[in-house]
Amino acid sequence: MKLRRLLICLFVFVFAVAAFSACAPLPGASVGGDDEDTPAPKVAKAPKAAKAEEVKAEEPAPAAEPAAVEQPAETNAAAASPSAPGEKVSRTKKVAAFPFYVYRDGAAKDNHSYPSGWMGDYGDVRVNVKETNNPHSAPTCIKITYSAKGKQGAGWAGIYWQQPANNWGTANAGYNFTGAKKLTFWARGEKGGEVLNEFKIGGIQGEYADTDVAGIGPVKLTTEWKQYTIDLTGKDLSRIAGCFGWATSGDENPDGLTMYLDDIVYE
Repeated sequence: MKLRRLLICLFVFVFAVAAFSACAPLPGASVGGDDEDTPAPKVAKAPKAAKAEEVKAEEPAPAAEPAAVEQPAETNAAAASPSAPGEKVSRTKKVAAFPFYVYRDGAAKDNHSYPSGWMGDYGDVRVNVKETNNPHSAPTCIKITYSAKGKQGAGWAGIYWQQPANNWGTANAGYNFTGAKKLTFWARGEKGGEVLNEFKIGGIQGEYADTDVAGIGPVKLTTEWKQYTIDLTGKDLSRIAGCFGWATSGDENPDGLTMYLDDIVYE
């Protein structure tokens, strides 16, 4: 009998403990209404995929070509210059009329090509394209001095008038001088006796080489203006980037030289 009562009491005790546990709050749980002091943490949303056009790399815009200089005595003639297979369209300019000036005066609008092709001991050379001291035809001429110091160690120097500037056969361009019979120019020396190894047109090599070359030399200058002529008869003048050039050396002019040029013209 005592054992039976003991078991009943034990059962009642266990049941009471279980009921109490079910009603008690869990650790960290709110026992009232919504817990305003500890709001639920926000969950970061995954970033949306970028649109294709937003992540596409922006291609650089092509560099603008320099504005063309108006040159009334010439016309574009792409077909006039010889083209190798696969070559880009030629920008050789057909000369429409002669006389055609490389240099007329320092500020003349009908000057063509640029004295950009400095060669050899270029550090020994100085050029003034607006010299007013006794030009052949007013108001200006070209004054060139050569010191013969050999700053680049070449022992010689020269300049090409090029079309376009700095075209060493790298640009499919130049002039088509077909129809020209000669190039004439005037020259004089400061002291007399100055020796130029040559004056020439054409002869530039490279991918788009000049189609021919012609020249004169050696030439000994005097103190008086004298006209010189380069014969172009029978020459292929369909693409010429080296429109005019000269070269001299320290061997011929150990003390250097000063010379003047004027009225350089294709006829």
